[in-house]
Amino acid sequence: MEIIPKNKSLKSVYYFIGSLVIALALTWLLKEPAFTTSQLYVLFLLFFSIGLWLTEAIPAFAVALLIMAYLVFTLGNPYLNDAPETINRYVNTFSSNIIWLLLGGFFLAAAMTKTNLDKQLLRLTLKISGTKPRNIIIAFMFTAMIFSMIMSATATTAMMVVTLIPLMKAANRPGLNKALLLGISLSATMGGMGTIIGTSSNAIAVGILGDNNINVDFLSWMLYGVPLAVVLTALTCLVLLWIYVKDPSPVSLAFLESKQEATQSGSNFQRNTVLIVLIITVVLWLTSSLHHISVAAIAAIPIVAFTVSSITTADDIKTFSWDTLFLVAGGLSLGEALQSTGILEHYSGQMRTMHLNPVAFMFILVYASMIFANFMSNAATCTVLVPFGFALLPGMEKQTALAIALASSTALLLPVSSPATSIVYSTGFLEQKDFRIPGLLVGILGPLLSVLWVLLLSR
Repeated sequence: MEIIPKNKSLKSVYYFIGSLVIALALTWLLKEPAFTTSQLYVLFLLFFSIGLWLTEAIPAFAVALLIMAYLVFTLGNPYLNDAPETINRYVNTFSSNIIWLLLGGFFLAAAMTKTNLDKQLLRLTLKISGTKPRNIIIAFMFTAMIFSMIMSATATTAMMVVTLIPLMKAANRPGLNKALLLGISLSATMGGMGTIIGTSSNAIAVGILGDNNINVDFLSWMLYGVPLAVVLTALTCLVLLWIYVKDPSPVSLAFLESKQEATQSGSNFQRNTVLIVLIITVVLWLTSSLHHISVAAIAAIPIVAFTVSSITTADDIKTFSWDTLFLVAGGLSLGEALQSTGILEHYSGQMRTMHLNPVAFMFILVYASMIFANFMSNAATCTVLVPFGFALLPGMEKQTALAIALASSTALLLPVSSPATSIVYSTGFLEQKDFRIPGLLVGILGPLLSVLWVLLLSR
């Protein structure tokens, strides 16, 4: 059992109490006489949740559970609310289609890892790329980008770092090592833009759109996300090559032959099953607009196939990122509360008195998304900003949600901006200043391109 250091525990308590006090103060300062009891409760919850997410006083998934419990306890309680509401909407988010879609993605990623298909593909990538440093960086960045469209950026980065450590030690080139680590973390995070299951912020945006009767299928999202991921990955790759790769001499791959590591796990039947199920699932996701089977229903294919064939066992399921599902469900609940109580409509109405162009408002939202996501999770950022964008830009809900979600994946300025950047920083090969140039490039261009591309496709 992990023992939490006393000073860390006390720090978390101080952050929790501080977030509570600040949330109460902001609620008191911003409340208006016309606010209902429900609106006051939700306004406080918004500030309190943001404070907890920013300070990390408690884990992000715990904030999500707190949100759901708070909404049920306050909004549906006749002793605390003079106009109690039906609270089913705030707990039904656990049955959202997005939850099941993410769960299907978990099963696919776990099966690929268990049968070592992921490592086989990585080693194949290294053999295909050859020995030129430039080709190695390009190959691994785009491999990371593609992997993270199905797996989480965190899992992709962790897997690839483990695979590349022997190469980095054998090559002993600081510039190449930095370019590889930065490239993997950045491209894996940007690759998450490509699909609904690529990152939880995408899932939250699609979930909120679905709650507003706006459907975005798997292929439609890819039309928006994949080109952006490719362009930003390519630009980042060019910058990293320009900064770090000064020595073009070939890198020895002799360690591949000497390294005694099994590259296969499981039977041929299991590996073939995973490949077939992966292909069928992805093809059905991509063609859902033709056969009209929901992406959540298609996600049942890997869930059933891998459990029936014993590829995924009870022990494997225990290792899933269940906290992500809690985070998404809680985020959807907060978004629903902000909309249903009219809080967002009230404040967006005040902002509309500024009479700015709708595109200008969208740029404000996407750059706010990028900035906030550097300090809090992109899922939490989308939870707050997407519903606010809906209220601020009526009639542009789809464009707003897509742009905000995509921009949240461009927050890569700090080692702590995302789990992927934290993983590569922890290897000891990087300094904090190494994230500045590529982080600024993606942080400035990413939101800009997100808005322009979304608006172009929506014409």
